Amino acid sequence: MPQKHHEILRRETLFQGYFRVDRYQVRHERHAGGLSGSFTREIFERGSASAVLPFDPLQDKVVLIEQFRAGPMARGDDPWLFELVAGIIEAGESSESTARREAEEEAGCTIAELQPIASYYPSPGCMTEHATLFIGRVTVPQDGLIMGVDAEHEDIKVHVLDAHQAISMLMAGKFRDSATIIAMQWFAMHHTELRSRWIVSDASTMII
Repeated sequence: MPQKHHEILRRETLFQGYFRVDRYQVRHERHAGGLSGSFTREIFERGSASAVLPFDPLQDKVVLIEQFRAGPMARGDDPWLFELVAGIIEAGESSESTARREAEEEAGCTIAELQPIASYYPSPGCMTEHATLFIGRVTVPQDGLIMGVDAEHEDIKVHVLDAHQAISMLMAGKFRDSATIIAMQWFAMHHTELRSRWIVSDASTMII
């Protein structure tokens, strides 16, 4: 399918802090032909993110983290969320290297193998953020570890859960962010096959 045409007529930065907000004036090709009129959109320049669900196939456990989130707080909801390990992809990093770094910083895990789950835009109507999700083979850390980078004001609690317990939480609607919901839905569908494959992979690397 050919890509439709669009034009950026003007761009200005409205705010520059830890993140940036830009205003775009644009027009684009219409489905029925011709061009739309020009219109403006304010865009939150969020950058790209990488997230990983750590999974120990031998113990059949997953690792999730719990931390304070300002978005739900501002909406009047409980601001402590159970989530995947995740972080912004920094300059010079790949999505894979970010997933490995964040797993160590936020969950005390070393990733032995990564498998992609999905890449998507969490909120394409107003944000540039693009997320890449992985599942990572690990040996689970100690449950209840307190992790995070002090300079980034992170206060992260590590939760080690039986796989079926985590899937039950998914079915009960306990997860409230899109990355965790998508990754856990994928995990629920592929859990048995993935565990069997990774157990075989672990066994083949053992020294007898």
